[in-house]
Amino acid sequence: MLDYKLIEALACVIQEAGFDKASRVLNITQSAVSQRIKQLEDQMGQILVTRTSPPCATDTGRNLLKHYMQVKHLEGDLLEPVREGDDAFHTLAMGINADSLATWFYPSIEGFIHDNRILLDLKVDDQDETHLMLKRGEVAGCISSEKSAVQGCRAAFLGAMTYRFCATPAFTAQYFPHGVDADSLEKAPVVIFNRKDDLQDQFAHLRYNRRMSLSNIHYVPSSEIFARMIITGAACGMIPDLQSLSQV
Repeated sequence: MLDYKLIEALACVIQEAGFDKASRVLNITQSAVSQRIKQLEDQMGQILVTRTSPPCATDTGRNLLKHYMQVKHLEGDLLEPVREGDDAFHTLAMGINADSLATWFYPSIEGFIHDNRILLDLKVDDQDETHLMLKRGEVAGCISSEKSAVQGCRAAFLGAMTYRFCATPAFTAQYFPHGVDADSLEKAPVVIFNRKDDLQDQFAHLRYNRRMSLSNIHYVPSSEIFARMIITGAACGMIPDLQSLSQV
């Protein structure tokens, strides 16, 4: 039978990205954390976490983490009726993309986390990647562009985020004097969130039916600064309608 105290230690090491931080959260020594992980690995007969910085779960470790998240969720459902009047806080780990976090997410859940005393543990990644956190057992849920539910989970359609290719009039006059085409777009400064962000490639493929070879790219992993660079004319790029476009 699985010892969930040991699996909790594994989950904490991965979530906190280290044995030392995990020991503080669990209020035990770092040596005790290591002993719990070693005991769990002995029981499973396999290495569950790499001793790297930060530590990473192995395939078997990820399966255990996924199982642990599901058990915690079921436990929460079971105990919900008896938690009325409970003053304790409860942590919710979620994967989310930066644009959702910068726009609609918090206003939509503000009342929920207040009423239910929820502590958020948000992990940011590209909207095409967040479901992988769920598969690895790193989070209990995610905001994702993936339509299919991860095994053991449920998927619900929340809505659509519309993105547009934007540039200021001054930027357009300088870099697209004859209009935006594939050649001019390849030479213009473009802002992209990170190297996983392929919205610009998707736009170019749909608009010009070709893969672009962008030569001047800003990589800016901040939705707020990303939008500001477009609004101030430093670059062009894909921006969601939910962010202010009044100056673009």
